[in-house]
Amino acid sequence: MTIVVKYKNRQGFIVLISFIILILLIASASAIGTVKISVPEVFSIVLSKIFYGNSISKTNEIIILNIRLPRAFLACFIGMGLSSVGLVYQGIFKNPMADPFILGTSSGSALGASIAIVLGMQDTLFGLSGVAVSAFIGSILTTFVVYNIAKVGNRASNTNLLLAGVAVNFFLSSIISFIMVLDRNQVEKIVFWTLGSLALANYKNVVLLMLVIIPSILLIYFFSRDLNIITTGEETAASLGVEVERVKNTMLVLSSLIVATSVSVSGIIGFVGLIMPHVVRMIIGPDYKKALPLTMLWGASFMVLCDILSRSILSPAEIPVGVITSFFGAPYFIYLLYREKRKVK
Repeated sequence: MTIVVKYKNRQGFIVLISFIILILLIASASAIGTVKISVPEVFSIVLSKIFYGNSISKTNEIIILNIRLPRAFLACFIGMGLSSVGLVYQGIFKNPMADPFILGTSSGSALGASIAIVLGMQDTLFGLSGVAVSAFIGSILTTFVVYNIAKVGNRASNTNLLLAGVAVNFFLSSIISFIMVLDRNQVEKIVFWTLGSLALANYKNVVLLMLVIIPSILLIYFFSRDLNIITTGEETAASLGVEVERVKNTMLVLSSLIVATSVSVSGIIGFVGLIMPHVVRMIIGPDYKKALPLTMLWGASFMVLCDILSRSILSPAEIPVGVITSFFGAPYFIYLLYREKRKVK
């Protein structure tokens, strides 16, 4: 009993520290820019707005509240969503290298968004953006195509899934390039989707992400027990009463919804869902109920940190945030490939 309490306290402490770090990173991201603002002043401006006080500088208040804070929140929610999807993918596909970017889900979303842009479907319908809807359709279709190409019998092996994902990724990227050639007027917008950027951040996009990602992650958390059982083996899970296919299909739909919404506002941002789930599992273990909250927080922190770097390295110019995440993620992916290779030997 004492050991269990100590473990829970340790886990709670890690979550608390992770949350504090995330808040500090959001404040730091809001402070960094052409106009230098201190972190204490960022807190002062935000708190004065919450409690109806007077901020020190109206100019700084506009910069923080209207420009930098929405961007930091956007990075936060995208990091939460993509890292959670990575955790789910690695579990249901039983593949440590599964990730929305590697499996082509992000490219499918980008293709859907690109088609919507070229066809002028950017207006909203029933409160939904045409780009977001097209991105969702592209995302979910790509996920099912990749999984079915890789599947032999009832299971998709690591190698098959990886090869299918890479092949579909290249194929979809070539279609996006072809679309860019056909409609040169939209090249700049489509390049935005392929590189990944948070430059178009605003509160409308933040609210959209929040309304999609938070409920989706809560639903994933609701299935934690079933996901834990499925990771031990699908036959075992079925014998214990888990409706394996229903759970997997639900997870794929929720994951595709998260990825599509993220891509519709930021473009393709790779490897966030690859790195964070691995690091969390090494520290907290494979239990989804424990790993999911920490994966969310660390994924959010990683994205905010990458956004800080994207705006700082070549300031005042900006590097697309997808380039920064790939800079960290690609070497880690190579490391995972090397580790899998050694296991085979």
